Amino acid sequence: MCGRFALATEKNILDMLFNIELRTDFNVEPRFNIAPSQTVPILRISPEDGNREMAELKWGLVPFWAEDPKLGNRMINARAETVMEKPAFRDAFKKRRALVPASGFYEWKKEEGGKQPYFIGRKDKLPFSMAGLWERWEKKGVLMESFTIITTEANNLLSDLHNRMPVILPQECYDLWLNPLAGPEKLLPLLKPYSSEELTVYPVSRLVNSPANDNPGLVEPLQST
Repeated sequence: MCGRFALATEKNILDMLFNIELRTDFNVEPRFNIAPSQTVPILRISPEDGNREMAELKWGLVPFWAEDPKLGNRMINARAETVMEKPAFRDAFKKRRALVPASGFYEWKKEEGGKQPYFIGRKDKLPFSMAGLWERWEKKGVLMESFTIITTEANNLLSDLHNRMPVILPQECYDLWLNPLAGPEKLLPLLKPYSSEELTVYPVSRLVNSPANDNPGLVEPLQST
């Protein structure tokens, strides 16, 4: 699964990653402990003009048909294997796909003394994009836009930590993933484990367990004693 991640990179790096120029007033603050229900920047096709845009949406997808927006608390991830079938995700998979930028994500492993958090990122330390879906929910004058992160089976590097991992899309697949005309025969093959050779994983401080903690030290390797 993916229940916590970090996004700490410069605005110009995101410009190059997505081949866009972010608005000058769009501020991307470094964040090291992003948790569900928080507002997060994602890249999508604008529903207004059809262009790429970076927008800030709530993590935890609320289906447009939901009576209670609290349903989004259970929709932080969507399984790649069933994303076309589940009522909460199938319409968004067809029409509202997104890229969720990250500099790394966290996973926990049960060890002696409790669950130990690990940080997973690219070996070259560059940011990457996770496959996401977004939705617009509106009832009684309240408008909410939210998103979920698609997960797939873990690769060999991460399988000892968890049996799932977020779908990380290669940069050359961004255009296809965002293309509103792309069909499932082209999209589903993208939802696969990312190469183990390009990732690194190491233990970090258990301070990351609390979303109240958000500082650069959270992504630093845990010093052995």
